[in-house]
Amino acid sequence: MTQLRRPPGGRDARIMLLAQALDRAGTGVWAAACVLYFTFVVGLDAGQLGLLLGASGVAGIAGSPLAGHLADRFPVRSLLIGTHLLRLAALCLLLVVTDFALLLAVVAVTHLGDRAAKTLEMLFATRVAGDRRATYQALSRSSANAGYALGAGLAAIGLAVGTRGAYQVLILADALSFLAAAALVWRTREPRGRGRVTASASDEAPKAPGTAPAGPSPWRDRGYLRFVLLDIPMNLDDSILAIGIPLWLVNHTTAPHELVPAFLVINTVLVVVLQLRVSAKVRGPRQAAGAVALYGLTTLLCCALLAAATGGGAWAASAALLAAAVLVTAAELMRSVSSWELAVCLAPREARASYLGVAGMAQSVQKSAGPLLLTGVVMAAGPAGWLALGAGVAGLSLVQRRCSLRRLDRLAAAESAAPATAAA
Repeated sequence: MTQLRRPPGGRDARIMLLAQALDRAGTGVWAAACVLYFTFVVGLDAGQLGLLLGASGVAGIAGSPLAGHLADRFPVRSLLIGTHLLRLAALCLLLVVTDFALLLAVVAVTHLGDRAAKTLEMLFATRVAGDRRATYQALSRSSANAGYALGAGLAAIGLAVGTRGAYQVLILADALSFLAAAALVWRTREPRGRGRVTASASDEAPKAPGTAPAGPSPWRDRGYLRFVLLDIPMNLDDSILAIGIPLWLVNHTTAPHELVPAFLVINTVLVVVLQLRVSAKVRGPRQAAGAVALYGLTTLLCCALLAAATGGGAWAASAALLAAAVLVTAAELMRSVSSWELAVCLAPREARASYLGVAGMAQSVQKSAGPLLLTGVVMAAGPAGWLALGAGVAGLSLVQRRCSLRRLDRLAAAESAAPATAAA
């Protein structure tokens, strides 16, 4: 609680954390209700629903790089307010839109705004929190998970009622969360250091809106693009928890179906309780690179347990699945302190906003491709599929660690050579 009252970044960070918690509470409401709303209220069949969610996920991939690109040219605070209002408008349109083609557009805009908002929130945070961004990230994840849990609980009430009006109230609750978040962001101050991550006294005066910044392009930086590409499988814990473990339980084990909600409860509680402690152990980019290797090892152990869950009775399967949920949460804790820290530190200082926008694509791509990988490849191969997935992620995590350390060495050498050249 002390950390929440006095977070890195002071007053503005505290307001932003509250805005994020309200935003995620609304998102939790909609996440719990959207599939049932589109099925029972709008009347979409399974094929249409899959196409709708898949297309919206693809649209969301563009949200992060677009946000980073704009953040190099316009104030982050204003962009974030605009993004919240865009999401508000899109949610309100869902109350009146039933045509499938229009639904595709509306839901795509919503997902685009979601990903853009998350990137802008972290850009804001890393600028105001400075070198303590890892601590802020931990606070952000804890408050976000608490918000999700609150939202899911509120959604349960509406889903129990089950009427069209109840579903519409849930949509309005999500929309109002965006309005409240926008109002809170309006109370913050724009952090200095456009295009940078940590503002300092030596920052130049802000450029006029629309002025193109001078700096390298992440799209031409092969080393950074390699990091982003390798970061995609480092986000697979999200799909394993939400899709892989529940479907594996239902289709391949004798564990009771009533166990499924426990996986989310375990994840939420452990993240809220442990995120700050884990983040305190990882200080700096080199330790973050080590956390990537731990992510791979933890994911491998999780996948091994899932593969073994088919070999025993209901009690043994339940124990293996619950242990797998704990391990995949541990992997998530590792990822949360390593991915963003490396994305920041591996980017050039003068163009970090646009670089971080590109880095945010890794999670978006995983959200689109991860479920297809698990359902179409891993589960189709049975226990061997889980073992192959775990081994693949573990191997790629070692590659990511090695590449990250090498790039950190090159960046450090370049920075140390720059003052010497200037002095000469």
